[in-house]
Amino acid sequence: MEQIKETNERTDLREVSAVEFEELENQELKEGSLDLDFLLDIPLVVNVELGRTKMLISELLQLGQGSVLELTKLAGEPMDVFINDRLIARGEVVVVNEKFGVRLTDVVSPAERLNKLR
Repeated sequence: MEQIKETNERTDLREVSAVEFEELENQELKEGSLDLDFLLDIPLVVNVELGRTKMLISELLQLGQGSVLELTKLAGEPMDVFINDRLIARGEVVVVNEKFGVRLTDVVSPAERLNKLR
């Protein structure tokens, strides 16, 4: 019991001082406008999904050159555009200079994107 009293007495003798912080001197912070140019260099992964399918491993092993996979989407239906695995837009296939591209026909609103995060 005596040891406990001694410990409590020592704790009561400790002093607590207020914390002082230096003021921020960055003018941009004071004006409310941040320089966000560093965000422009962040790499993102962009995927365009033509369609999906499910199959058994036995079906997968039977695939060969010339095999046809039936996808869930219909011909002419817009493709989904994902950025970092988040649906951002839908679009249609175009050919530009002998390369495939996607013309965006519908961009998912920021409100919709936030709702999907919940």
